[in-house]
Amino acid sequence: ALLSRITCWCLCVAGVGKSSLVHLLCQNLVLGNPSWTVGCSVDVRLHEYREGTPEEKTFYIELWDVGGSVGSASSVKSTRAVFYNSVNGIILVHDLTNKKSSQNLYRWSLEALNRDLQPTGVLVTNGDYDRENFADNQIPLLVIGTKLDQIPEAKRSEVLTRTAFLAEDFNAEEINLVRRRELLPCP
Repeated sequence: ALLSRITCWCLCVAGVGKSSLVHLLCQNLVLGNPSWTVGCSVDVRLHEYREGTPEEKTFYIELWDVGGSVGSASSVKSTRAVFYNSVNGIILVHDLTNKKSSQNLYRWSLEALNRDLQPTGVLVTNGDYDRENFADNQIPLLVIGTKLDQIPEAKRSEVLTRTAFLAEDFNAEEINLVRRRELLPCP
């Protein structure tokens, strides 16, 4: 039987943990020594939707780790535009220890969601965020904060309060992750 395919992009600047997240989701293993993603890296996972029910269906999920290099802005954006085609979901990843990475999520989401308006990949914006940019978005978004465990306990509340608005702004769900050397087996 043919499997239904779902494509999901993981976006943000370099160094926030996109490659580690994709590897964990697809391989159920912590990535020991992640390296920079050049261009795009794709990993896959089979997902049993409603397993054990009459509605059970197997999906082939492609997770696209789009390189976060900022390089020479227009040339890098136009190169990334090659990857911005048919998508079923977007994971916006940010580093909770780096305030700038969460601020960059707006630019990244606009770059990806405006792909049809700017076929060259060059995003034209005045830099101001406007919730209206996401009002008619039909692509599901998930906001994931990484490295929660690297924030001192006394500062966590402040950081989580500062980043809580992200999911609301994007009309998305939010997950914050801790980095662990070993994971418990999934049931």
